[in-house]
Amino acid sequence: MSLCATASREAAEPLAGTAATARTWLLVEQTGPWGAKALTASHLDPALGRALEAAAKGTGVRVALIRRPGRHADRHDATRHRLFLAHTAPGRSWIRTTTVADPQTALGLDFAALGAGEHGDLWEPYAGEPLVLVCTNGKRDRCCALLGRPLAADLAAAGTEVWEVTHIGGHRFAPTLFVLPYGYAYGRTSLSLAADAVAAARSGRIALDHCRGRSTWDRPAQAADLAVREFLGEDRADVLDVVHTDRLLPQAPTRPQAPTPSPGSTSPQAPKPPHDTTSRDTAPHDTAVTGGEAPAWTVTVAHSDGRAWRVTVEQRADGAPAPASCGAPLDPPARMAVTAVTAVTATPDSTALSG
Repeated sequence: MSLCATASREAAEPLAGTAATARTWLLVEQTGPWGAKALTASHLDPALGRALEAAAKGTGVRVALIRRPGRHADRHDATRHRLFLAHTAPGRSWIRTTTVADPQTALGLDFAALGAGEHGDLWEPYAGEPLVLVCTNGKRDRCCALLGRPLAADLAAAGTEVWEVTHIGGHRFAPTLFVLPYGYAYGRTSLSLAADAVAAARSGRIALDHCRGRSTWDRPAQAADLAVREFLGEDRADVLDVVHTDRLLPQAPTRPQAPTPSPGSTSPQAPKPPHDTTSRDTAPHDTAVTGGEAPAWTVTVAHSDGRAWRVTVEQRADGAPAPASCGAPLDPPARMAVTAVTAVTATPDSTALSG
């Protein structure tokens, strides 16, 4: 049996910059089986699932279903649903929770405010252990069930506050792990690695090993954040923030120099600069770009002590072909390659890295 996780591992596909993107997460407990698109294919009312998707669209909120690890009988009699809201922005992360009889209640949320990090004292503050989510939705990808469910069961047996979740992106990195409140994702996760990630989150830090990125940011910024962390050896969760991401336009081809105009003729316009550093990134990052020059970005990462770095990130497709999920065709996976980390504000211990 061919597994996408096996192919990705054998191809040594990099993990950095592959986390799902969401500033805020709405997690709705729903027992029983899940379909491939669980919000509309589970025991949750499909109309409610569609309404939640529509309400969250464009707000920075991502909706997912959760359940406790274990056997999932085909039950329709669940009377209570645990709900979590978690915001992941550095220095402003929080988790709120409640238990409801009818998850329809979630439609009354102000999704735009939640995406911006404003909870308005909604529900109760969550002050327990870090929340750990493991993707186990085998109907979406079999690797998530085959590799994710055993990990979730082992974490539960170890006393971790763990939930199974419908989808956190990156089937081929199964078992995938997501830790709140900071919102860092991990791939190819072992039980010991998961324990390290939870212990780090408990003390306001992150584990860098097998880290995919912080969901708060788009994927170039995720890669930039991790690159600066590796450069500094910095594991404190909230001391780094991404303050700017600029899309670089492809270098214009060199044109032959125009002849010197004769007296009385109109001078040609000066050429435009080859890069537009004001345009924002809106391109998808999951698939390889074919033809033309690959996308690139400059990402500014700031430290709480006042230092900052400018990180150059390129989207490349130069790895071994591998499927994005089980059953998908073999294609070169898109990856975020950090090519330079340069100090913006000079201090005695801030240097430049390039490569």
